[in-house]
Amino acid sequence: MPVILREGPYRFFFYASDRGEPPHIHVERDDRIAKFWLDPVRLQKTGSLRRHEIRRIERIVEENQILFLEAWNERFNS
Repeated sequence: MPVILREGPYRFFFYASDRGEPPHIHVERDDRIAKFWLDPVRLQKTGSLRRHEIRRIERIVEENQILFLEAWNERFNS
């Protein structure tokens, strides 16, 4: 599980088995995990996070979209 970014209480990462899906990022806080598609950025699964947290996380994903896409391509397209 390569961690791409840590920001505040959030950890952004991929699973090794994610290869067969479109580019996306998982985000975890405590025992809650959400999933965002990266192109375009949109929520795929909330993981029981509250709406205000989802908005905050979505902004972080948007701000780091290029970083996440580059990490995805390096991990799964090399």
